Parts: sequence; structure tokens; C-alpha cells
Amino acid sequence: MHPVAIVGGLLLLLIVLWDAFETIVLPRRVSRRLRLTRLFYRATWLPWRALARLRKPGIARENFLSVYGPLSLLLLIALWAAALVFGFALLHWGLGTRLQLPSGLRGFAADLYYSGTTLVTLGLGDVSPTSGLDRLLTVIEGGTGFGFLALVIGYLPTLSQAFSRREVNISLLDARAGSPPTAVELLRRHMQPDDVEALALLLTEWEQWSADLLETHISFPVLGYYRSQHDNQSWVAALTTMLDVCALIIAGLENAPVRAARLTYAMARHAVVDMSRVFYQPPRPPSPDRLPPEALINLREALAASGHVLPEGEKIDKKLNRLRLAYEPYLNALGSYLFMPLPHWLPREASQDNWQRTA
Repeated sequence: MHPVAIVGGLLLLLIVLWDAFETIVLPRRVSRRLRLTRLFYRATWLPWRALARLRKPGIARENFLSVYGPLSLLLLIALWAAALVFGFALLHWGLGTRLQLPSGLRGFAADLYYSGTTLVTLGLGDVSPTSGLDRLLTVIEGGTGFGFLALVIGYLPTLSQAFSRREVNISLLDARAGSPPTAVELLRRHMQPDDVEALALLLTEWEQWSADLLETHISFPVLGYYRSQHDNQSWVAALTTMLDVCALIIAGLENAPVRAARLTYAMARHAVVDMSRVFYQPPRPPSPDRLPPEALINLREALAASGHVLPEGEKIDKKLNRLRLAYEPYLNALGSYLFMPLPHWLPREASQDNWQRTA
């Protein structure tokens, strides 16, 4: 009997099972920094992002980055499974499990092989336990493997559904705010008198979208690494655009749905702050400023040309800056960490929507 191996095996199993529970089952943010999952993503995402920087910006870089989310999930599940196999192998070896072994298979390698076939419920029959304690440990390991497999099977469709719900509104934003989306373009496309109700409805939909994002991405943070279908779209850029629009309306944009903007702003800002905490990213103001004074002048002119009026004056400007300071630093931190750049306030000249550029 090897007490150190027994204690080490039990400790490894507890760490892995608790980490899987927090990641898959627990429906709330885990504030503890020292976690196996967090260490795994820190160790893999930063090198992956560094490799992405070596690629040319555009589709090639986005294709490379888009692989990380699904691949990291599979690697994490494989890491959990390998750790469980190793932990049970330590228990078998530490307890001195008596096994009927084929010729040539001895020592810890036999325990590791037996643990692997038991956890995945393979049960080839070439190795079998001979005592009551050994059989009990075998049943526990087989049950653990079966339960782990069931959790994983239920986990993957839930992630896929949450990702699809997130991407639907991002895709719809293409025709409503341009590609990449901007606040001025969204308001320009809602310039008719009867578009006020449409804008209010759109903001309400994005209030619900922000609430769904908050719930799903706190429960399953890996979704934050999943990229959108096009290289000029992202959930960070979409949130930024909607918060920019809400900030303009609340600051004093005339003939706009203020109540809907306030509600959407509150929910979207809540999602942004909590997501920055999920990834342990402290707020960092954008550098350079996304809306310096000269850009604010151009923004007013662009809004006026589209039929919207943002009154001039120090009071309006201060209110707008105060609203921006409440969300921009968090979005900048998320965008920098996830490699998702923030959109501009005004659209680029001669830019086309994704649907217009599709052959």
C-alpha cells in the first residue's frame, strides 16, 4: 500500500470532478481564481492569440481564431478524462489492487491501462479485479466514467444552442447597422418618423439579447471565445454598438425612445461588466479615444444629415462622456483579451454590408 499515491489520487479526482461541476453544472460565475479550467485557458489562449497576431488581419486570422473555442472545449474534456484515468490509476496502485493480468503487463502501467478501460466502460476482459475492494473501486470508476460521458453529451448541445441564439441577432444587425456595425449607421437607417417605434422594438430585443448573453456566457464562459460567422462581426462589437446608440439617446438625441434606451443600456452594461469579471480583465480606457472632440463634431454632422439631432452644449457632451466611461473601459478590456476590436462610432466610407458583398 502506498499512502501518498492514495492521497494524491483522491485529491486529483476531487479537483477534476469539482472543476467539471463548476464548468458544466454550476449556473453562476466562479470567483475563485485558482481553477483547473482557468489555468488551462490561460495556458492555451494566450499562445493561440500570439500565433494569430502573426497572421494577416482578415479572414485568415479569423479562421484561425475561430478554431480555438470548439477545439479548446474538446481538449479540456480530454484533459479531464486523462486526469480521471490517472487519478483512479493512482488509487489502484496505492491500494495494491490485485488484478488478473496478461503476460507482459505489470506495475503501474497495468493499473493505468485497467483504469483507462474501466473509465470509458470499454471492459475488454483481459484485466479483471480479484478482491471485493478492487471490484468496488472498479464499479465506482465505471459509474464515474458513465456519468462524465452523460454530462458531456448534454453539455455540447446546450453550448450549440446558446451560440446560435447569440449569433441570430448579430447577423440581423448587418442590415440594421452595417458591417462592421456602428451607432451612426444604425440611427441613419432608422430616420423616418415611423422608425421611432421600430428603434424602440430593436432596443427591446437587444435588452433581451443582453440578458440571454449574460446568463449563458456566465454559465458557459467558453462561449466568449466562439467567433461570429464573418470577420467584421463579433458579440463584443455588437454590444459596443448598441451601448453607443443607447448612450446617444440618453445623452439627449431628439425624438428617440429614451425609456427603451435606458433599459437596454442598463442590461447591456451589466453584461459587459460581468463578462470582464468572468475573464478577469480589469477595465482599460480605449487608447486612442474612440470619440475625441473632433470626431464628436463629425458625429453630430452625420446625425444631422440623416435627420437626427444631437443638441450641442457642454452639458450634453459631459453626459455622453459619463455614459461612455461606464462601459467603454470594460469593452476595451474584453476586446483586447479576446482579440475582437471595438467598432467606430461612424461608418467607414463606401463600406458595404456583408449581404451586399456576398457573391
